[in-house]
Amino acid sequence: MIWTVELASYLDDAPWPATKDELIDYADRIGAPFEVIENLKELEDDDEFYESIEDIWPDYPSDEDFFFSDEDEYN
Repeated sequence: MIWTVELASYLDDAPWPATKDELIDYADRIGAPFEVIENLKELEDDDEFYESIEDIWPDYPSDEDFFFSDEDEYN
């Protein structure tokens, strides 16, 4: 399973919390790329609810990862 920020972004508006099957159905309905659906199919087959993309991809970069402040560099 290989996630990228671009692929994961298709799940930004997913109906969280959601099961694996609900996420696959959502991705299919919005026309997400094949890779998104394949990644979701690789999740464990249980009725676990996923609360957010971080439950699926723990290394999902947050907005803070992209924040840069000139003040921080010079202080």
